[in-house]
Amino acid sequence: MSGEPRTVVRKFLARPQHEGAGAVVRRSIGRFELKYFDPFLVLDEFSVTAPAGFPDHPHRGFETVTYMLQGSVTHEDFEGHKGTIGVGDLQWMTAGRGIVHSEMPASHGTQKGLQLWINLSSRHKMIEPRYQEIESTNIAEANEDGVSVRVIAGESLGITSPIYTRTPTMFLDFTLEPGAQMQQPVPESWNAFVYVLEGEGVFGKSRSSLTTAHHLLLLSPGDRVMAWNKSSKPLRFILVGGEPIGQPVVQWGPFVMNTQEEIDQTIQDFENFENGFEKARYWRSEATQDNEF
Repeated sequence: MSGEPRTVVRKFLARPQHEGAGAVVRRSIGRFELKYFDPFLVLDEFSVTAPAGFPDHPHRGFETVTYMLQGSVTHEDFEGHKGTIGVGDLQWMTAGRGIVHSEMPASHGTQKGLQLWINLSSRHKMIEPRYQEIESTNIAEANEDGVSVRVIAGESLGITSPIYTRTPTMFLDFTLEPGAQMQQPVPESWNAFVYVLEGEGVFGKSRSSLTTAHHLLLLSPGDRVMAWNKSSKPLRFILVGGEPIGQPVVQWGPFVMNTQEEIDQTIQDFENFENGFEKARYWRSEATQDNEF
């Protein structure tokens, strides 16, 4: 490869905070120091134990990617779509012009996972909602020289995910055994980050300092990402990259548009059950009906 490897330019520890109804999230993108990393709006590592959860709430103008690490979560929406995702399962939801849904624990104990919000360009913000769901057993995996990767979106080690990303995106779940190292191509024009889930690793340059779990690393421009596991335990991290949209972002909670006027219209649509929110007038999720929040 002729280009430069990406290096770490900023590092954040994602500290726990409360969100939803009693849930705990470690938010790394979408907090005050890092409001937006084009095209990424939010990255949460969530932990939720019943009866806590994320009861009925709306979205418009972006996509949510939910990837389960432990336990299971049941999703319901006002279109009648309902499903449960368990360990290693993926849900890629395009909220588009509007969705109201709930995400609640489906099993005993603590449910853990990642949720990534990906912005949509202005021409896609008002498209019809869409779901792509893949069970863990159907997520493509590859192994090579102590490196294993689950290809959630994009391509790695010669395998490609079937997920269609309206905003071009890669989402890779790597595990490096002790002593292993990896190199992953990333389009030079894309923004990219690493989030460490378990263990400790070295990223960017082999002499960089160690990074431990719950840290987000923003990466410099370059054509590839390199990582090393110099410890005695496995290292697990996600590598996520996306093509920047380069448009204004105006956010009001779960609504993400390009202008304040569009946000005002979205709030009006939601409050009046119009323009994509018609079914919200009479709908309540079964989970919300079963629990009082």
